[in-house]
Amino acid sequence: MRQLILSFILLQPLLFLLYMLFISGVEDPIKFIYTLTGATALTLLYITTTLSLLRRSINLLRYRRTVGLFSFFYALLHLLNFLILDMELDLVSALNETFDKPFIFFGMASFLILLFMAITSHRSLFPRYFKYHKMIYIVILLSTIHFVMAQKALSIPQWGYLGVMALISILKVLQRSGIVKL
Repeated sequence: MRQLILSFILLQPLLFLLYMLFISGVEDPIKFIYTLTGATALTLLYITTTLSLLRRSINLLRYRRTVGLFSFFYALLHLLNFLILDMELDLVSALNETFDKPFIFFGMASFLILLFMAITSHRSLFPRYFKYHKMIYIVILLSTIHFVMAQKALSIPQWGYLGVMALISILKVLQRSGIVKL
């Protein structure tokens, strides 16, 4: 039941996206989809990592897989927006854009790692590929760089994402070294 409630909560950004697109209306739908799906995927990545950091004080690890898979879901919607709406299924143009614009390259690299992690998060595969799931920190780094570069200017939200990424990284290093026990 708790997983169902969590899934319902994690679907709220999608419901908001659909409401804004089809009922309320937005000026630039492609940009709106990029922003909402990208920010949601990145935020859920941060939450996934934070659940691991706080496992000693608040044990919510049983929800980490669900949150991580929803992060992948929103990243997939972000990618589909790029391929279908923005590139109009012109895969050659999409590939050229990927190599011409570094922020897209960082996003694609991040997505490929996230895809691997989503596939190998299945209960039968996870024990074999557990050690590769530490690549989430690379995904967070690449995704944050992608997000900040896509905005073309650092504003308060971008500084916030950079700050959260730095805080998670510092806490993880301190936790691993035994200096901090969360």
